[in-house]
Amino acid sequence: MARVLVIDDDRSLLRALRLGLQSEGHDVTTVETGEQGLSQTALLGPDVVVLDIGLPDIDGLSVSRRIREWSDVPIIILSATGDENKKVAALDGGANDYVTKPFSMAELEARIRAVIRTRAPEPSEGDAILHCGTLELDFIHHDVSRDGEALTLTAKEFEVLSFLARHAGKTCTHQMILSAVWGVGYGNEAQYIHAYVHRLRQKLNDEDGQLLRTVPGVGYSLACEQASSAT
Repeated sequence: MARVLVIDDDRSLLRALRLGLQSEGHDVTTVETGEQGLSQTALLGPDVVVLDIGLPDIDGLSVSRRIREWSDVPIIILSATGDENKKVAALDGGANDYVTKPFSMAELEARIRAVIRTRAPEPSEGDAILHCGTLELDFIHHDVSRDGEALTLTAKEFEVLSFLARHAGKTCTHQMILSAVWGVGYGNEAQYIHAYVHRLRQKLNDEDGQLLRTVPGVGYSLACEQASSAT
């Protein structure tokens, strides 16, 4: 079973895909806009994203590129056109596969199995310890240390740092952080993140922002030479 996020503005197709994929044992979430898709990708951590090119707010290719800024989740593009240039643009933009409408449920299911099989393993929510350079996070006890020195963080500070650490080296947008830490109802409250990042930098002795880096106008990135996990 896989966690599948479907992003498409065709409600009839969404219903058909939800029923069809659920019948195969998948956990399916459906949304109708690109912004909702970006938020749910950050919040749910799906195993695969099925993404339509033609969305009412942001085109699917832009959504795919934005997801690729911070996640390597497999992306399958859905399109009503089989134009070769569109396919090339989608694959160059970070998509793993491209399916032309109309398609059979059996074909989509096979494509989903294929992209999941080839996905590289990454730290999961259940991993006990995550190391990012000299930074260590213990997800069981909610403990954090840097250079072996224990740090005292609030629950929300830990959640913000954990999200950035799981995506170390990648740009996490304000909206992604808000959705993952505060929930999908948040998206424009970037001042929340600024306040928590300021406090985290103080506790991490990172006032110059070399570890917890600002990406102006976009979000933040946790910098470390290597991110690895161990249980």
